[in-house]
Amino acid sequence: MKHRNQVFDNVLDLVGNTPLIKLNKVASKFKGNFYAKVESFNPGQSSKDRIATYIIEEAERKGILTPGATIIETTSGNTGFSIAMVSIIKGYDCVLAVSSKSSADKIDMLKTMGAKVYVCPAHVSANDPRSYYEVAKRLHSEMKGSVYINQYFNQLNIDAHYASTGPEIWKQTEGKITHLVACSGTGGTISGTAKYLKEQNPNIKVIGVDAFGSVIKKYHETREFDEKEIYPYRIEGLGKNLIPTATDFDVIDEFVKVTDEESAHTARELARTEGLFVGYTSGAATQALKQLGEQGEFNEDDYVVVIFPDHGSRYMSKVYSDKWMQEQGFFDSINEAAAQNIEYIK
Repeated sequence: MKHRNQVFDNVLDLVGNTPLIKLNKVASKFKGNFYAKVESFNPGQSSKDRIATYIIEEAERKGILTPGATIIETTSGNTGFSIAMVSIIKGYDCVLAVSSKSSADKIDMLKTMGAKVYVCPAHVSANDPRSYYEVAKRLHSEMKGSVYINQYFNQLNIDAHYASTGPEIWKQTEGKITHLVACSGTGGTISGTAKYLKEQNPNIKVIGVDAFGSVIKKYHETREFDEKEIYPYRIEGLGKNLIPTATDFDVIDEFVKVTDEESAHTARELARTEGLFVGYTSGAATQALKQLGEQGEFNEDDYVVVIFPDHGSRYMSKVYSDKWMQEQGFFDSINEAAAQNIEYIK
């Protein structure tokens, strides 16, 4: 329960009610009004706090989770952190199968939160026994009394955002929202939020953000799973090499694909221009916004909300590391100046 005097029973009382913050510079050359739903204000610093709390409490209500149980999940990092946080408060053991694409920072955070972590190779098919999906299933079958959350195929993932993120945005914009831009990984955030918003106003345009190397955009357009779309990419928590059933494709109007490189630079740009230190997918969502703006998508009176899923501290060894950016070949004559912002006094 939230208290007016800002004293709380535990950190879970702080989940949700994140702020909407105007984007004043990165979208200044486009028509319209642009706002970010900044999910790093959740106690676990990501939107995944919402689904972790909602799904676990729903499992408790249904008697699926009982005292002393073990919770198992697949995660690229943020969901795992949120589940570990909720597990600490509620007294559950937490076991996580994590993609090797997850940053070292995220993996260290999961261990710090008391989770048992299995790091699985990222670039294998979803049905490979080494994939984090299959490892989680195996662990669930081996561990008596365990519960596999399975966020990728869990309707509750959608329900969590339908119950919280959607209503919050509708209230914060006073019903003025015309466009929602959100990254799609598991699809729960965009699906649940869009479902609620479209029930209030079916004319709201919902735009999903996908990565090059992912199958989601083409599947949305053709309803065909095309393995030829799949190849390795760097963005975590965006896109998929399978079709998650937590994605309601019918409430999404279109998808925009973004590159690893442009998304990384845009994340760094948000820090420099808006003072918002946010994650890789926030950069991807803003890059999609820029691409749409350049295509003339928005009008003067449009009210555009972009979801920023997590905090930049999760990516210190990746997009905010000059060394990593150089190793990826992301610095060039235009962008290399950003890597030279430090001087050592001897």
